[in-house]
Amino acid sequence: MTGVGAWIRYGDPLEAGQLGFAAEHYRVAILQPWETDAAEELKRLRPDMTVLCYKCLSSTRSYEPGPIFTSGVSYLEAEEGSGDGAHWFATRLDGSRIEWERYPGHWQLRVWDREYQRRWVENVVQELRESPFDGVMADNDVFEDYYGLRLPIDGAADMADVRAALSELVRAAGAALNAAGKILVPNIAESRREPGRWDAHSAFGGGFEEVWLGYSPVDLFDPVTAEAQLPQAAGPGLSILRVPTDGDDRHPNFSYGLSAFWIFGGGRGAYSATAHDDYSRTQYAPELDWQFGSPRTEPKGKNHAWWREFDGGFAAVNFNRDGRRRRKVRIPAGMVDADGHPAPSTMVLPPQRGVLFRRSP
Repeated sequence: MTGVGAWIRYGDPLEAGQLGFAAEHYRVAILQPWETDAAEELKRLRPDMTVLCYKCLSSTRSYEPGPIFTSGVSYLEAEEGSGDGAHWFATRLDGSRIEWERYPGHWQLRVWDREYQRRWVENVVQELRESPFDGVMADNDVFEDYYGLRLPIDGAADMADVRAALSELVRAAGAALNAAGKILVPNIAESRREPGRWDAHSAFGGGFEEVWLGYSPVDLFDPVTAEAQLPQAAGPGLSILRVPTDGDDRHPNFSYGLSAFWIFGGGRGAYSATAHDDYSRTQYAPELDWQFGSPRTEPKGKNHAWWREFDGGFAAVNFNRDGRRRRKVRIPAGMVDADGHPAPSTMVLPPQRGVLFRRSP
């Protein structure tokens, strides 16, 4: 039995040994869409693993040679558009196309164009229908302007227009992929700010939260904001939750997020902790492999500190940001830490920290 890890792996080319390690330690893998041989090997080694391919909802990349692309619509296809002389590139009010800030070669597309939406769905479903992938992780289901669109632009007055269009595309793609026996797991940005957004966009297989509990290793959310994200751990479908670190797998945010993942998700879904865009490694901490089994209690909490006991372990987390708000937690008897040392009967959790203990055999 493997752990609860998510292998977010759509960066550099795969390295020797990574597939075997992933099969041994991860529950979910996200690969580049052309890595079909790798997907086949993971499914051979671990038929129960969910293997998704990356696809962008919002952009196309001018540097990709093909024939398989990270976007649902290639650059040349966007140039051709629907064949009536109208391309699918988003443009500013002066007619110039919009290249994303900080991501050279990424071009914003007219996600509100119904013909673009139809082609995106047709292309992706056709590509995946006979593939080894279980479905798609659909990136850039955005909420705000992260890439320098600077609205209004031609066809979209504000981000509300863009969000509404992406909701239409997610619904169409999700329904079509489900009909083909595949799932859709969008990267749903900032869903906590719009009630019902997470449930609606994850209704076709699950959702990916790329900034769970914080924006960066040193910019974690306040307790109210963090707690607004907690329902994501419970689904619907497959919840993939990523917490930001500095790239060190022993960074305290690793256990901070993992403890919350267990407390509020009960071990369902998959978890990752990485640096920004650090999607070429096999991130790992031994606690990812721990199996806590069934919960013995519901999540219990007071003043933004929470804890929960399981048949196989115990987790606690303190969401408070203020250094004066440390929280004392009682730990059930019979627990041990990662090194096998007995856990204390009580401990004081510093702000924005989490702990996990296993039940001694």
